[in-house]
Amino acid sequence: MYFFQQTIEFFMKNYLISILKKCAVLLMLASSGFGFAQTAYPNKPIKLVVPFPPGGLIDNVARLITPALSTDLGQAIVVENKPGAGGNLGAAEVAKANPDGYTLLMASPPLSISPAIYKTLPYSPSSIEPIAIFGQLPNVLLVNPDSGINSVAELVKRAKESPGKMNYGSNGNGTSLNLSAEMLKSQAEIYVVHIPYRGSSLANVALVSKDIDFMFDNLPPALGLIKSGKLKALAVTSTTRNPALPQVPTMQEAGFPNFQVSAYFGIAAPKGLPPDIAMKLQNSIQKTVSQKNVAESLSRLGATVDFMNASKSAEFIKADALRWKKVVDYAKIELD
Repeated sequence: MYFFQQTIEFFMKNYLISILKKCAVLLMLASSGFGFAQTAYPNKPIKLVVPFPPGGLIDNVARLITPALSTDLGQAIVVENKPGAGGNLGAAEVAKANPDGYTLLMASPPLSISPAIYKTLPYSPSSIEPIAIFGQLPNVLLVNPDSGINSVAELVKRAKESPGKMNYGSNGNGTSLNLSAEMLKSQAEIYVVHIPYRGSSLANVALVSKDIDFMFDNLPPALGLIKSGKLKALAVTSTTRNPALPQVPTMQEAGFPNFQVSAYFGIAAPKGLPPDIAMKLQNSIQKTVSQKNVAESLSRLGATVDFMNASKSAEFIKADALRWKKVVDYAKIELD
């Protein structure tokens, strides 16, 4: 009996020693980056949601930067268009995604505007956090060359002389083009009528045809019409003159010191992104837009590279949202 007990104790002792050795090996493997260590990000393709249709400005910018960004990260970046509800459907998809860095959002002004104009949103604005803003693009105030209007002051003067007789066009209610004109109305204290169109290109046609008196447009689609002489640019809405139109003053130079509108481009993610992944993406975005060919391509669109890290991007979007909230309240715009 004693011999049998000693035998059991001998085998149990050696079995425990074997288990402990195996545990030690596994711990060593994990600490050295093998075995159960977490795989480095990214290890599969990344989805970049563009909340607008293909071929638009935001989509073009996304497709412009993704090749270089993909190369730097070492993984494919798949652009997925998810249009609808003024950009809210795409934003909602990202807001509800797993915050693992594999579903990102092409961030733009609707992140600032939508909370002010929509009664309800399919997502909570706080559920999306910016990783970086990397560029800005102004709107431009346009008139027909035959209008006899050569400055913002002359436009305002004519509007004040005939309240309610002048009109402006836009690409729809609640867009930055609509709200830019409402900002002018509020600051200049004029009354003009809004005529929404299904897209800024149709509003451009109406302005060329003299069916409307003026409009704001994003700079890129308007450049060709301006340079061909079909439309006249009175001012840009950025705080500095744009290199594509160096002779055109800013709205601030034109007498409106508080007038500032910039379409911004950035990348955002679902809230809760791990800090190391957020930092890797932020650094990669900064490196990408610093490349000469990328910066020059953005410049040809009329955009300027203006990199902001996550915290500065969040501050910028917050300030932009407050600016638009004032305009929306003034214009009494509310969408379902």
